[in-house]
Amino acid sequence: MNGSEFVPLSLTPMLIGIFVAVACALPGNFLVLRRQALIGDAISHVVLPGIVVAFLLTGVVSTWPMLLGAAGAAIIAVAAIEIIRRLGRIEPGAAMGVVFTTMFAGGVLMLEQSDTSSVHLDVEHALFGNLESLIWLDATGWSSLWDPVALSGLPVELPRMAAVTLLLAGFVVLFWRPLKISTFDEGFARTIGMRTQPLGLALVILSAIAAVAAFDAVGSIIVIAMFICPPAAARLMTNRLEHQVIWSVAFAALAAIIGYVIAGYGPIWLGFASSVSAGGMIATVSGLILALSAVFGPHRLRGGAARGT
Repeated sequence: MNGSEFVPLSLTPMLIGIFVAVACALPGNFLVLRRQALIGDAISHVVLPGIVVAFLLTGVVSTWPMLLGAAGAAIIAVAAIEIIRRLGRIEPGAAMGVVFTTMFAGGVLMLEQSDTSSVHLDVEHALFGNLESLIWLDATGWSSLWDPVALSGLPVELPRMAAVTLLLAGFVVLFWRPLKISTFDEGFARTIGMRTQPLGLALVILSAIAAVAAFDAVGSIIVIAMFICPPAAARLMTNRLEHQVIWSVAFAALAAIIGYVIAGYGPIWLGFASSVSAGGMIATVSGLILALSAVFGPHRLRGGAARGT
């Protein structure tokens, strides 16, 4: 494929896929080590009704309304879990299961019954994303990369995901020491005066921001694999946290590139008429990378947490 085809049709969605995967992998490292990996699953279930309500109120798919809607849905979910736990006298895990599945089902139902003909928002896209449609219509070739007129027509998802990725990277770099200490020994972190609860809350909030920002590209289900698979695979490659983060970023970018290429061109190479979901294939490649790491990773048989030094 030459530049006149690759740049407008494949470059932008591929870059967006890389940013999505990396933005999810960065906090995912700490969620996995803290044994909170399923927070990504919880976020994906809770944010969907909030995003749908934000769309119904504003009529557009925009970042800030979606973030506010997701935040409102999270507050409702926390309150509902506590009410069910107290009134039903059941375990918190059971209460969370009821609330998460109910809210997710409600989001799907609202989406089914709403008019989304003016935007790319339906049940399929909400669940699996629409990465392959995020093309750069104003680009004509490689020269468009330095053409201000063409650059003004970039899909808004690209700068949005780039900004979110930089935000997550900045957070990890800025709070590296407290994140590292509190991840491996929260009790010690508290004894030396670290405020571990606000730090943990910030980690969850930034994970939610990454999930909401990635909604257009990979939906609310595929994003779970991006939070878990690259960091888990990286954990099997090294026992040092610094190296784990690097490995996870490399695995995330590799999964995004290979997954997008296979989704777009693999079926055609095999003689089929159409491509498959890019987000779904990226998640599949992420899972394959994790499987290969589980078989061949040098630290697959070692117990304990990764070392932070």
